[in-house]
Amino acid sequence: MIVALYARVSTTKQAEKDLSIPDQLGQMRDWCKWQGHSIAAEYNEPGASATDDRRPVFQQMIADACVNPAPFSAIIVHSLSRFFREAIEFGIYEKKLAKQGISIVSITQPTNDDITGDLIRRVINVFDEYQSKENGKHTLRGMQENARQGFFNGARPPYGYRAVETELPGKNGKKKKLKIDEREGPTVKKIFDLYLNGHRGKTLGAYGISCHLNTLGETHRSKEWSSATILYILKNTAYIGEYYFNKFDSKNRKPKPKEQWILIPVPLLIDKEDFERVQNLIKERDPQKTPARVTNSPTLLTGLLKCSCGARMTLATGKGGKYRYYKCTTRINRNKQACDSSSIPVETLDRLILDAISDKVFTPQRVAAMLRMLQEQVKNSRSKHDGELLSLKKELAQVEQSLSRLYEAIENGLVALDETLKQRTQNNQYKRQEILTEIARVKKESESDFDQLGPENVLLFCNALKAKLHDSSSNFGKNYLKLLIEDITVDGKEVRITGSYAALAGALEKTKAGDSSRVPTFGVVWLPLLGSNQRQSD
Repeated sequence: MIVALYARVSTTKQAEKDLSIPDQLGQMRDWCKWQGHSIAAEYNEPGASATDDRRPVFQQMIADACVNPAPFSAIIVHSLSRFFREAIEFGIYEKKLAKQGISIVSITQPTNDDITGDLIRRVINVFDEYQSKENGKHTLRGMQENARQGFFNGARPPYGYRAVETELPGKNGKKKKLKIDEREGPTVKKIFDLYLNGHRGKTLGAYGISCHLNTLGETHRSKEWSSATILYILKNTAYIGEYYFNKFDSKNRKPKPKEQWILIPVPLLIDKEDFERVQNLIKERDPQKTPARVTNSPTLLTGLLKCSCGARMTLATGKGGKYRYYKCTTRINRNKQACDSSSIPVETLDRLILDAISDKVFTPQRVAAMLRMLQEQVKNSRSKHDGELLSLKKELAQVEQSLSRLYEAIENGLVALDETLKQRTQNNQYKRQEILTEIARVKKESESDFDQLGPENVLLFCNALKAKLHDSSSNFGKNYLKLLIEDITVDGKEVRITGSYAALAGALEKTKAGDSSRVPTFGVVWLPLLGSNQRQSD
């Protein structure tokens, strides 16, 4: 009889350190020789559980068995548990193979091909399934206790970390803890920085960051970056020291109740304040929350205006579109009892806001005062910039040293300039250029020329802003408002405006350079100005 052999162990650790698969194969080969069977194929499955059929080698074996004519008459296993540890699934595959005339034979649990033999196999299957579940229960309990003690249970560490073996005090043996990976950690920090501050003045989302990293030749553990991977990293609490074990069911990957999660403290990679800012940005940029029409709408205050109840105010019309109003979305979607705010004519509120910004908020006196506050903040942050510069210069020296060694090896004929080496050299060149760009950015921030913005520059800016805001023939007013203003809240007869010092300073610099004709493109850091820019509406 022509047969196939199937050998399996449950974990890759067993496959690497155990002799189980060679032992299974050795016994099955001897048994086949004694029985006079010919072996057509051998299927070895390292590191796969027999509680389900998500096993590549197993599926390949089933596919090979189901061709016509069948290449073998039986599948030989050491014990029936090697084939399946789930009674129902065992029966399904056994019947599927039987239709092809193929039987499943255990060399240690022989059964007859009759009703009695079938019953014995079913009993063995049930006991195998029970034993598997008991083993899983005890294993999970041990892993949970291991996690409670702050140790890592294996699997793949989150990107940015690596598992390091730790000596147990007073005991024999080692356990693992998560430590920051020297190569991946800086990339995680870069991803958060790009999401918060953009790149070269351009705002980047998850897709933009993935394209940026792929262009630089950086990979996510040998794979290209994707927007889904970037978002997963941006939302992962491990980077603020909160890594959880037991979040998902290992069988169906469904989330478990939060009370079953076990917190494992890990080293911080990201400041908690920055992490929260990123989460807020993710929610704000969610297309379901902020539709594209909000960004593209020509209405002046769309996307900026808020009601006192916290909901956004949107455009509403009356008399077949003859009249236009800003109206609270809560009142629109629910009823008057949910929010009793009034609708405000679009032209009236637009005029009030523009007049307030040009005549009351961005006056030369107020702008000069806000600029002085920003200058003070810049001075306080220079020590941080010094640290960034030092770190970037060290990284630059390492990259240039690596490039120098590659060039020397090529020149001396020690290595051939093949495609792999070309790619490596190009990646280092990309990285060098990126570091140089980052150094220039940090230097620009630390050596800001805000001090050189005199009264004449402030006055020029205020005059230019007033003229442009009231220019109804262009979309300049809306774009500039979105740049300088974070939100506008209507509370009865009061309108509160909050905005950004950094955006204001950037606009001032553009005006100084004589480029006040368009909205400047630069990274913005929103800062509240509550209490200093309020006016009463009419």
